Amino acid sequence: MIRVLIAGLGNMGLSHALAHHAHPEAEIVGLVNRSPVELPEALAGYPRFATFEEGMATVPDLVVIATYSDSHADYACAAMEAGAHVFVEKPLATTVADARRVVATAERTGRKLVVGYILRHHPSWIRLIEEARALGGPFVFRLNLNQQSSGAEWETHKALMQTTSPIVDCGVHYVDVMCQITDAAPVRVHGMGLRLTDEIAPDMYNYGQFQVMFADGSVGWYEAGWGPMMSETAFFVKDIVSPNGSVSITEGNTGASSDIDGHTKVGGILVHTPRGDRRIKMPDEPGHQALCDAEQAFVLRAIAEDIDLRRHMSDAISSLAICLAADESIRTSQSVSLKETQQ
Repeated sequence: MIRVLIAGLGNMGLSHALAHHAHPEAEIVGLVNRSPVELPEALAGYPRFATFEEGMATVPDLVVIATYSDSHADYACAAMEAGAHVFVEKPLATTVADARRVVATAERTGRKLVVGYILRHHPSWIRLIEEARALGGPFVFRLNLNQQSSGAEWETHKALMQTTSPIVDCGVHYVDVMCQITDAAPVRVHGMGLRLTDEIAPDMYNYGQFQVMFADGSVGWYEAGWGPMMSETAFFVKDIVSPNGSVSITEGNTGASSDIDGHTKVGGILVHTPRGDRRIKMPDEPGHQALCDAEQAFVLRAIAEDIDLRRHMSDAISSLAICLAADESIRTSQSVSLKETQQ
């Protein structure tokens, strides 16, 4: 039985806690949140702590970190130094140096480190990546995720923007997809962004887009915006183009952009080649909670089976480096050159 501590009880933390509550090989020893939060009935009986340090006194085997981004690196390192394995929500850290520090701690302590790239556990996205790789590169990536948010959703986005911009918070998922498809190192990033509201800090922007170039000649575009002003038109574009054809998600731009289940839904894949088109239906896709269940099941299996996570960790650094370079480019109005980020 793996003793699990959950730190952070927002949307993702609650979903991860429910995943461990239902898993026969996990035992939740505590829930950490710095402020009171209403819990679902399934979680109401577990011990609750106001600080990470109090939670760590339970001596967990696994710590699930779903707090704000600026605490990820320190909490992850502290947990591994104390002997626990770690699952940390994306982004792994708020700087590349801190991300490298976390990975170095995992390698030195021999603890497992899994980063919350939920699309890696989604069968439809796995199929999308396989189909794109089969075409062969170099690739053009056209990906976005804009969210028209209001009320409580907008409040959540504003809270997230106290530490992380939309293109970093959401972008690491889709840049990770780019990296899995191309296998090439990122070379240069150019970003643009705009502050579309006075409700966020003067040095923050709630809309951004960037272009990234890879060493194999592949190029990528990613766009993300949050807020009540965002359009519901073409908010979910997912196209991968190669000299031999293209792979596209055909049914993702339906429903509301704020629907969390819709952020991972594929529905159908269109594979186009000069020889003709092939449509792949993806029925019965997992919802958000089912994906969190799969993600946490993988963490437990990685511990039990001693799965080699070196590629997983190096990919996490690469995707974060690209998104942080885009953020730097937006803030400096200069393109950013990147060195090899694979370890």
